[in-house]
Amino acid sequence: MLFNKSSLKYLKDLKKNNNREWFSETKPVFKIAQDNAKEMYASIREDLEKHDEIDHFKLYRIYRDVRFSKDKTPYQHHFAGSFSRLGAHLRGGYYLRIRPGESFLAGGFWEPNKEDLYRIRKEFEIDDSEIRAILADKNFIKHFGGSFEPYELKTAPRGFDKKHPAIDLIRKKGFVAVRNFTDEEVLAPNFLKEVDASFKVLRPFFDLMSDILTTDLNGESLID
Repeated sequence: MLFNKSSLKYLKDLKKNNNREWFSETKPVFKIAQDNAKEMYASIREDLEKHDEIDHFKLYRIYRDVRFSKDKTPYQHHFAGSFSRLGAHLRGGYYLRIRPGESFLAGGFWEPNKEDLYRIRKEFEIDDSEIRAILADKNFIKHFGGSFEPYELKTAPRGFDKKHPAIDLIRKKGFVAVRNFTDEEVLAPNFLKEVDASFKVLRPFFDLMSDILTTDLNGESLID
């Protein structure tokens, strides 16, 4: 199921008319666009489950939480959904956002808890060869530019040498690979194939991180 041009137009119109009155008047149009998005994400899940184990899917609400935001517009002008992998032994998650002019997919570890983040950093401090090989893979470069999002500390985290060869990885606060899409790409007939191809490229990264996060520094399993 493809994402329709009319659904993308609705999101554009919502951005221009982000108020409760307009949203209420166009609620039937929103429902059509939302159903289209749900069908698209269901197709993506079907593709994912051919090569990975998915625990659950979440479609994010259109309503914004404005309590602590300077931006008081009440609605998101995008559809976004995430897929969680199954069980404690499979780490990582997939994400896709459809927003006019700002669509992207992502996969990885956004704001991991402090224990997981420390474990990842210690692993890269000891040996960063495997993650470097993944980042240097031609398919990872093709789909994700060969790097993670620049979500990082300005210097070394406490307890780590700022001159360590892997400090560029150690100082990161999350490990997320991102691929952006134009509106034309979102509406193209091969869009879902491109999404699935990118998600497939993440598997070696997820496999490595799952291994790291389910073992201690001696390689002993932390799960039954």
